[in-house]
Amino acid sequence: MTWVEFPYVAFSAMACWGGGSLLDVFSGRRRALKVPGILLMLVGTAIMVSFLVVFWAGLDRPPLRTLGETRLWYATLIPVVGFLVEYRWKVGWLKYYCVMLASFFLVINLLYPDVYDRSLMPALQSVWFVPHVVVYLVGYVLLAASSAAAWHNIYRNIRSTATGDEALSHYLALLGFVFLTFGLVFGALWAKEAWGHYWTWDPKETWALIAWLIYLGYMHANSAKVNKKWLQWYLALAFLVLLVSWFGVNYLPSAQNSVHSYQPG
Repeated sequence: MTWVEFPYVAFSAMACWGGGSLLDVFSGRRRALKVPGILLMLVGTAIMVSFLVVFWAGLDRPPLRTLGETRLWYATLIPVVGFLVEYRWKVGWLKYYCVMLASFFLVINLLYPDVYDRSLMPALQSVWFVPHVVVYLVGYVLLAASSAAAWHNIYRNIRSTATGDEALSHYLALLGFVFLTFGLVFGALWAKEAWGHYWTWDPKETWALIAWLIYLGYMHANSAKVNKKWLQWYLALAFLVLLVSWFGVNYLPSAQNSVHSYQPG
């Protein structure tokens, strides 16, 4: 499969997620709808996983070179987080946010088709390429889920005195921070191998460090027993910095000569 077949895959996955979500939501009144709803959502995710695997095999390289390819991974991984959270913590509402975020990034890829190219620049032909990018993407996915959980808690707090599932947003942020840390270390090791320096203050590196420091600040604030409601706002807004680090930095004037800029797509 290639980007030519991608629209059929994307629409099929979104249809399964949408239909499954509706069945699951209405299962509160009719329990018989819950299992078909969950299965339909899982089918949507399985479609994305299958496409990613076949796409990788067809490219003969990891599909991680362009922004469009990273959005593809993002849309595949974040529903998985929603299902794992429901399995581990019995929190069912997060998966709806996750499939909405996944659908959002699929729509972006549909609106802005990617460039189909098998080539990899020499610097990307490294053993660190896949671990660095995948670890970062998993971190981004976990922190996006943390932000979604925080927004949910903020909404609940505004509507009532309920505290929401604040522990969930914290655990997801903690896991995401761990992956960000590994991603930063892997990136430094890769830079040493490719360019001879662990760190060059490239715009992408700088924003990756800023994002890491933002979440380090959250960890310190949490350990200092800062008001939980303020921490939810912190997590909700912190993800905006990650978005700049992920792709927003590519549009900054200082990033025009960056060796870390994604290929168009």
